[in-house]
Amino acid sequence: MNTARMLRHLLTPGWLAHRAFRPADVAAITAAVAASEDSHRGELCIVAEGPLPIGRLLDDQSARARALDLFGRLGVWDTRENCGILVYIQLVDRRVEVLADRGIAAKLGEADWASICRDMEAAFKSGAFRRGVLDAVERITRLLALHFPARGKKANELPDKPVLL
Repeated sequence: MNTARMLRHLLTPGWLAHRAFRPADVAAITAAVAASEDSHRGELCIVAEGPLPIGRLLDDQSARARALDLFGRLGVWDTRENCGILVYIQLVDRRVEVLADRGIAAKLGEADWASICRDMEAAFKSGAFRRGVLDAVERITRLLALHFPARGKKANELPDKPVLL
């Protein structure tokens, strides 16, 4: 167990995600996700989390493992075309993970997502949370529009509004 990590999480206030993403930021990101989903068949879900729940800390859960946890819990894996994408932002650990469902993962590899993650982390390091997410949504949109172009009107299966935990 990493004691320093545990202390960082325990001493960080629960409202951290709401401080990093103010109502205007949430509105801009929600609009960007909605516009993005008009140009492809993918479904984006953005989650920003402050401190991890105590049980996850005691398990020493990594950002990747937490993203996998939320991928299932939020139903990102349960879209009609297996085309869900989770962008998970762990604010205390300063890590970003992008997980794609099997329909998308079959055509797009980890290198695409890793690059987006590292660029988001760099933007967040300078405090540019909104810009980091909006740039990531734009890059994801370009990738999905190329490999999974829209086919008429589709159901919106996941919320466009970021989930702040």
